Parts: sequence; structure tokens; C-alpha cells
Amino acid sequence: MTRLLALLLMLLATPAAARNANPALWVVKDADTTIYLFGTVHVLPPDIAWLHGKVKAGFDAADELVIEMIAPEDGSAGRTMLARAIDADGPPLCTKMADACPAYQAALAGLGVPTEAFERMEPWFVATTLSILPLQALGYSAETGVEKALTAAAKAAGKPVSELETFDQQIGYFDSLPEPQQVAFLNSTVEELPRLKEEMAKMVDAWAAGDAERLGAIMNESLAENPEIAKRLLAERNARWADWIKTRLDRPGTVFVAVGAGHLAGKDSVQAMLAARGVTTAQVHD
Repeated sequence: MTRLLALLLMLLATPAAARNANPALWVVKDADTTIYLFGTVHVLPPDIAWLHGKVKAGFDAADELVIEMIAPEDGSAGRTMLARAIDADGPPLCTKMADACPAYQAALAGLGVPTEAFERMEPWFVATTLSILPLQALGYSAETGVEKALTAAAKAAGKPVSELETFDQQIGYFDSLPEPQQVAFLNSTVEELPRLKEEMAKMVDAWAAGDAERLGAIMNESLAENPEIAKRLLAERNARWADWIKTRLDRPGTVFVAVGAGHLAGKDSVQAMLAARGVTTAQVHD
């Protein structure tokens, strides 16, 4: 499950040294429309270079940038998340976890987080937070992530930026999971925390090498652990995005679409959804 969350968030393990990444890029075309599909990582260390070669050429050619979600800049993100995450009327979190509580408390202790910090939080929020905290402690920041860089470049070039989903929608995907699935999600996260860095390394290696087949294999292994979560967080969203792309082909222009790399790999990828709708994608090579 942690691999699944990690894939969705595409957080990266610390690289041994600075390196150039050559992530995969796809294109969809008709007579007067070109749509590039680029898989992103939302949080990056500052020493991985990726905006060059075919990726930069595709971005430079685009008239507009479309990303998964435009992060609120008015401070509302934290308020929105907390409003969804707090379970003021329910039982304490450890009560929901039953026999798994001691392992959870040990994980918190290892991260230097007091147990009471999350006792009134919903399990999905704690699971996502515990997956992010170890990497944040290593200096990772969304400020160096792909979306930030692309958005800044688009604004500098005068390109409009739009979103496929809202922040509230994305939080809702987790918040609306049935509680037993949320608890299972949290338990799996706690179990795999010691292996988080290793799992991230596998994914970033595949992403940096542009190896979509290997990334898809890692993803499918994770999806098999919880097909209901995979359906809600990946397959259903990919289907909606494929519909959007197919409809966008009706208008001329060049669009650079950047979504989490996990959405562009595996059997339920956006490309597979497009193929089911009669739309062909081709991988771009330098």
C-alpha cells in the first residue's frame, strides 16, 4: 500500500549524486491539435535535472499548460484539509486500529511525533502524512517539484495554466474511502515505512530512465494489494482524464498535460484509457 501511495505522490528517495533524468513523454495528435502527456513527481530534491531535451521541446511548443491541480495560494489548503481530516465525534484513532495500534505508536515515536497529535484525525490523513514526513526530513519540498517548475516556466512565458481537478476533489478521494479501507491503508503504511526509501528509489530510477514498462510493473504490484483504492484513485480518474483529452482534440492548439507519473504507467494508464476510446498515443524520443 505504501508503494501505491508513493506512486500516486511520486515522492523520490535521495539520489546518491546529482544526475540528469530523462523521463518519458507521450504525444497525441490529430490534424490541428497536439497534446503532450508528461508524468511528474510532485516533490523533488534540487539536484535532479529533467527540464531539457524532448520534455523542454514539448513544453516550449505548447500554447498552454494543464496540470492535475493548482494548489491554492490563499492559505485555504491547510484549512480545507484539516476540515476533512479531523474526526471530532468519532473514537480515538488507536481505538479504530485495535491490535495494530502498538506498531503505529512505535512508528510515530521513531519519527519523533507524539501519539496524541493524530488521535482525532482520520486514518487516511495519518497514512499520507506518515508517508511524507520521512522524506520531508531529508529536505524534500514541493518547491522543487515538477509542477512548481512547470507552472513558473509557463507564467514566465505567458502560457495559461489550468487544472484537471480541484484541491478539494483530490482530498475527497481519500476522505471518502470507507473507514475499514482507511485503516488498512494506515496499517500498510506503518508496516512499510522502514522500506519507504528503498521503494522510492526503485520508482525514481524507473521514472528518471523513462522506463514506463518497469514503472508500470512496480505499480501493478502495488495495485494488486488493494484494487478498490486503485480503482478510485487511479483507474476512474484516468478514465475521466482520457475523456478530457479526447474532447480537447476537437479544438486546435498545442497543450502540455502534466500529471503524476503513476497515471501514465500500468494497465489502467491514461494511454490505455485513450486506446479504448480509439485515440492513439506515441512515445516521444530525443
